[in-house]
Amino acid sequence: MDIICNDRELFIFKKIAAAAADLGLPAYVVGGFVRDKLIGRPTKDVDVVCVGDGIALAHKVAERLRPQPQVNFFKNFGTAQLKLEDMELEFVGARKESYRSESRNPEVEPGTLEDDQWRRDFTINAMAVSLNGDDYGKLIDPFGGLRDIELQVIRTPREPGGTFSDDPLRMMRAVRFASQLGYAIEETTLEGIRTHADRIKIISQERITDELNKIILSQRPSVGFEYLYRTGLLERIFPQMVDLAGAEYIDGKGHKDNFTHTLQVLDNVAVHTKNLWLRWAAILHDIGKPATKRFEQGHGWTFHGHEVVGGKMVPRIFGRLKLPQHEEMRYVRKLVELHLRPISLTKENITDSAIRRLLFDAGEDLEDLMTLCKADITSKNKQKVKRYLDNFELVQERLKEVEDKDRIRNWQPPVTGEVIMDTFGLPPGKIVGDIKTAIREAILDGVIDNTYAAAYDLMLKIAKNHDLEPVPGRPIEGA
Repeated sequence: MDIICNDRELFIFKKIAAAAADLGLPAYVVGGFVRDKLIGRPTKDVDVVCVGDGIALAHKVAERLRPQPQVNFFKNFGTAQLKLEDMELEFVGARKESYRSESRNPEVEPGTLEDDQWRRDFTINAMAVSLNGDDYGKLIDPFGGLRDIELQVIRTPREPGGTFSDDPLRMMRAVRFASQLGYAIEETTLEGIRTHADRIKIISQERITDELNKIILSQRPSVGFEYLYRTGLLERIFPQMVDLAGAEYIDGKGHKDNFTHTLQVLDNVAVHTKNLWLRWAAILHDIGKPATKRFEQGHGWTFHGHEVVGGKMVPRIFGRLKLPQHEEMRYVRKLVELHLRPISLTKENITDSAIRRLLFDAGEDLEDLMTLCKADITSKNKQKVKRYLDNFELVQERLKEVEDKDRIRNWQPPVTGEVIMDTFGLPPGKIVGDIKTAIREAILDGVIDNTYAAAYDLMLKIAKNHDLEPVPGRPIEGA
């Protein structure tokens, strides 16, 4: 299996090789760049290890490039970065590490290339390519990374317990690589994750969530979640999702396994979009089901109101996982709360009012909501799936018809709070909000037309019920 580099990469590597030779430092390209080239994956980040001073090598390389890039270096860590237009280079001296049990911050000392490869997380990330004159371009693969690429497995270079105990984030990385690459985690390595899963508690939530989001953004995120569940990691980092697992039976009546269903919905959404937050909505759309599960005699299992309960859980889950608490969280909560609405519109004799309300509530996120709703159809009965999808097509036609007629999406009532306050000399307050809400509801229910004149006329009528009169001398519009 060959490593095929483009002309630009070969040019850069020749510059690094020449700079390393000038300093008398053996240098190697290592890690992810080598792995990705071998599997045909695009990559622009290059890690260079030298046996010696990585910062000095970075400065020497920068001197040989035009225009000369700035060297960003971190003396405490012995690392340096060069950002080029099309590549990012990171330089570090070869090192060996030792860890204390309570920390993932290692004690570091200079080492050989072999030491550096030994400390790496997985065999597929421990390969190196020489940039040295006597064996330039040679693949150095002491742990069988090339073999594991061919076998499509994730394996640690050394005994898994040491790898994961030293740096527990590597357990999340193992799952992430399995999910991104479609590889299997080798059984001994998998058992090592199960054994050391509790060590994940010493990792910051931000770093855990960063890996979790990368799993969610993979082509088939269900692969990663299955591994997280099987190893016990999911129970420790996201227990609410584990609560979805399993099916219960009473009187021969059972409900579907909502964990498996959720993963199917997530994969279905992933086919159509790389939108991280829409994928999060897929993960959380049924998160309220465990809290609302009831068995009703003669009927079976119900989950009434799970969309409302789930919506209320979203801010807490986002807070615990250190996910954004503002626009992204509100978007996910909205989709969770609305995900049953389109299915209710597939019934006969649905009024324009119900259609208008969905248009208003979903607003600019209507297409994403419909993507989620279609992904939520996971029945193995192909005829049932076709019937649901056909019904959704009819709903989308109705939505388009009503929107073309009424222009409700992203709509604000034609009479604003400012108009109400100016007309009646009111300060901001509850009564202004009540009038504005009544106008909005009347338009959505089709009681009045979606026009300024109709809304203004209704405002005057509502105001009379509150014993309000227009400010003297102010002309009454339409009178």
